[in-house]
Amino acid sequence: MSKKTEEIFDEIKEILAKNEDAFKGYEKAAENADSHTLTVYFRQKAIKRKEFNINLRREIKGAFTDFDDSGSFGGTVHRAWMDIKNLFSADSDESMLEESLTGDKAAIDEYNDVIKYDNLPIGLKNLLIAQRDDIQRDIAKNDSLESLH
Repeated sequence: MSKKTEEIFDEIKEILAKNEDAFKGYEKAAENADSHTLTVYFRQKAIKRKEFNINLRREIKGAFTDFDDSGSFGGTVHRAWMDIKNLFSADSDESMLEESLTGDKAAIDEYNDVIKYDNLPIGLKNLLIAQRDDIQRDIAKNDSLESLH
């Protein structure tokens, strides 16, 4: 495996880990939201992030037969999830929206880091672009929800 492929794998593993963290965080936010609108919003975001990883793993396995996201991946997710759980467990609706926005902006940067690779298979690149664009649309929706609080 080339050094460039290893870099791509490491960055994709980060995206998978962050999507898993976001899924769990949004589920927790939905449980703790006071507003019905936000409960629905956070549940939809949780479902999307779970679907992101299902689709991403499928595309990765088709593009890279030697990709393996087992091993240290689980430990990384657990540590990061504990941090997210603490952020979302007792916060107000407004602060949960702010945390959501912060996380989404960071996710866009991580997606952009992978999308920039020239040797990325086109199907994987297109999926990453579509997921990044979806997150960007969520940011706009998040901004409109913040105005309600």
